[in-house]
Amino acid sequence: METKIGPNNKNYIIPLLIVGVMFFVIGFGIGISGFLTPALRSAFSLSTGQAYLVTAAIFSAFVIFGRPAAWVIMKIGYRKAMTLAFFIMALGMVLFVPSANAFSFPLFLLALFVGGIGNTLLQASVNPYVTIIGPIESAAMRMSLMGIMNKMAWWVAPLFLGLFIDLQQVRIDDVILPFYIVTGILLALGIGVYFAPLPEVVAKGEEVIEESEETQSSYAKGKTSIMQFPHLLLGVLALFLYVGIETLPMASIIDFAKATFGDEPNLERYASYVTIGLVAGYLFGVLTIPKILSQTRALIIFSVLGVLSTFLLVLAPVEYAFYGLLLVSFSNSLMWPAIWPLAIADLGRFTKIGSSILVMGIVGGAVIPLIFGFVVDWHKGIAETASVISYQAGYWIMLPCYAFILYFALHGHKIRTK
Repeated sequence: METKIGPNNKNYIIPLLIVGVMFFVIGFGIGISGFLTPALRSAFSLSTGQAYLVTAAIFSAFVIFGRPAAWVIMKIGYRKAMTLAFFIMALGMVLFVPSANAFSFPLFLLALFVGGIGNTLLQASVNPYVTIIGPIESAAMRMSLMGIMNKMAWWVAPLFLGLFIDLQQVRIDDVILPFYIVTGILLALGIGVYFAPLPEVVAKGEEVIEESEETQSSYAKGKTSIMQFPHLLLGVLALFLYVGIETLPMASIIDFAKATFGDEPNLERYASYVTIGLVAGYLFGVLTIPKILSQTRALIIFSVLGVLSTFLLVLAPVEYAFYGLLLVSFSNSLMWPAIWPLAIADLGRFTKIGSSILVMGIVGGAVIPLIFGFVVDWHKGIAETASVISYQAGYWIMLPCYAFILYFALHGHKIRTK
């Protein structure tokens, strides 16, 4: 019988290190997609909006397979679900080979979608696992540590691909060898996780051994449907908007830099700036939560900073606007770590289902950048202005996103207490 631990567990360092590797893998997949967006646009002569179908292919899997992911986790547990997720992601990676051989953009989208299915299951497993494995008040600190691992992989992905591919002049058939290598790594990780010392975790009230008030979530007691948790539903929308505005800088920064600075060499280096901003914010979270700032207060502060960063990005003169995008990245850093524990608080036995629904909100990473891409195309078509102005017009989409996240931080997550 597997060992099961709850939120009062203090011996979680080893499991957390293992899960940190998984967050690195998730980030590596997103980093690859950020590289593929401009590469496939060039190879297949796509418009800006069409190119963001690359991101949409990955993130649409979250809304389609988010709910089934909960069923899988409930049936086989967190650890085995993580193992299965790695195998599905490996399948997605190996599908890049026939996509490259056939020089088919739809096949590339299919490969990305399959990888997204594995990513969905992995996200639905690792995020509640990190939240539940220790005290809830320090969940955002643990999630910040995981975020550092995740965003380091964003930076590593193009470096890895650069060992095999000329990032300035990408040839599609050059992706075959690196994706074979990534497939092998994912298979090895899946096997490793299956045998790793990862105990199952249970949220308060999720698995009641003795019917006592101490072991149950009083808010969840008596509820019969996940739809009876309004703070979770608001959290899903907050996460939807957040993932969209977190993905947007990574997906657009190289194009925005090109529009701002022209065809200068090594434009891909700007992608690392997004990672630097995020990691700096995560380090801030590790050092301050919960000793100096609560995770709620951190979410409020960084949401306000996001609003101010957006105004700088869209209203500043061209030569300064680009740096607003870097400040946006710093603003985004603590949002995921704070939204997640606030949204699944007090779900009790509905925790696994609630986590899977929350994961569905990650589809915002497909929707927001896609809308942004078509807004940029639309603005280019109607205005005889420099293309950088078109990008600034597209970035207005971030303002209502930050405004809602601020609402969730101030009031939305408190609905369950009223």
